[in-house]
Amino acid sequence: MEKNDFISTQYPLAFKFQIGTIANDFIASDALGRQLFYVREKMFTWRDTIKVYRDSSKSELLYELVSNKLIDFQQTFTLSDATGRVVGKVRRKSLRSLWRSTFYLMDDNDVHDHSITEKNPWTKMWDGLFGEIPIIGVLSGYILNPAYVLRSETGEELFEIRKEPSFFGRKFSVHKLAQGTADEERLLLSLMLMVLIERSNG
Repeated sequence: MEKNDFISTQYPLAFKFQIGTIANDFIASDALGRQLFYVREKMFTWRDTIKVYRDSSKSELLYELVSNKLIDFQQTFTLSDATGRVVGKVRRKSLRSLWRSTFYLMDDNDVHDHSITEKNPWTKMWDGLFGEIPIIGVLSGYILNPAYVLRSETGEELFEIRKEPSFFGRKFSVHKLAQGTADEERLLLSLMLMVLIERSNG
């Protein structure tokens, strides 16, 4: 996908996870139903690797998101396009927090300029509690649906991604909150990475 293609993207976007496959993967489409990406976490690798394709045929690789570490501790993912050009980086704050998930976004010069944070951390806490209760825990996906906000370094809210009511965390929607957003390519890739990691919440 060329940078200019992001300008014509119609929001909200829909991220819909595949059911019945061993892979952690989803299809991203826009408000007009046009498929934009097929996103797939590569299984059985030493380092977390996520591949972004043009579509589910996997005939055209667009991006790779690769972790710098083997374990989930201050992981930093490098976002690169198919030519190897580094688009940016995403660093996950420490180990998975019991209170609020936070991701730090950096540009291709390693400058931290955006962040993604959980909008209401209480949702995660209640989901963690109810998720352990038999039968009731299954229904948490319809009741407890977290949202995350992507902000600029000045605190401006640019995107919000919401988990929609569904079993197994199947559906998420991405809403653009500010017009004329710069570097949309990198920001959307960061949201795709975040939703793969945070899918199990809610």
